[in-house]
Amino acid sequence: MNQWVPTSPCDTGCVPATPRVSRLRVWIRVSAFIVFTMIALILGLSTLLLPRRSRHGYWRVSSRLVLASMGVRLRVDDQRPAESRRLRGALIVANHISFLDIVAMAAVAPARFVAKREVLQMAGFGYVARLFGVLPHVRGDLGGLAPGVARAAGVLDRGRTVAVFPEGTTWCGGASGRFRPAFFQAAVDAGVPVVPMRLTYTEVGRPAALVGFIGEDSVGATFSRIVAARKLAVTVTVFDLLLPVPDRRLLAEVCEEQIIGIDPMRQSDVTLVDRSDSAPSSV
Repeated sequence: MNQWVPTSPCDTGCVPATPRVSRLRVWIRVSAFIVFTMIALILGLSTLLLPRRSRHGYWRVSSRLVLASMGVRLRVDDQRPAESRRLRGALIVANHISFLDIVAMAAVAPARFVAKREVLQMAGFGYVARLFGVLPHVRGDLGGLAPGVARAAGVLDRGRTVAVFPEGTTWCGGASGRFRPAFFQAAVDAGVPVVPMRLTYTEVGRPAALVGFIGEDSVGATFSRIVAARKLAVTVTVFDLLLPVPDRRLLAEVCEEQIIGIDPMRQSDVTLVDRSDSAPSSV
């Protein structure tokens, strides 16, 4: 395997056996998911012609309905000042656990996602991903990294929001990976803020690894665990905006500390957090 491709030691062994809901409830959730997803996608195509605010409002509502159809409760802990919650040109970065992450993040802040190229090659979903502007990235291809970052910077420069998972692969939630700094350069080049997000999944109030798309999992296997879960919830924590300081590695470290946890060996005295009432303050 290419040594530059991010890897995770997590596999289905991270998923404990827990009680599941009845087959009838699973069938109802699967049926509801299919109906809501088809309606959301069909109507969503027409929103491409709508103003940005209306389009984003549609996708926030649709994403919440899709989560609810699978039996997933959404909780949002938005720590940004009210004036900073309408994003126009920002890089969202988050930890990566499951394909469910995209739906949960879109329910809070719709964005164009950076995803591995294989996503665009998936039957059916790949076509939808292209329609909605997914930015493909070949993991481990150092030659294609700079053009990919430049494409993301171009989108940010046009006032659009881009979302990326700096770990580069999925983890179970109990463990996590280091944040790769490459795509933070897009925020630096475009001069836009970075918005850290933390995704946390729980089942009956306890950490839930069952949503993880890990190891040799197929999309179907992960989806089956999700729709059979009891009282599954996802909490999206949105942290204050960070200034696009020139050091992309520093940005990656600060975001990793906020999202994953503080590493006392890498604490920085540089203040990046925006707590002003309007524009980001100076470093």
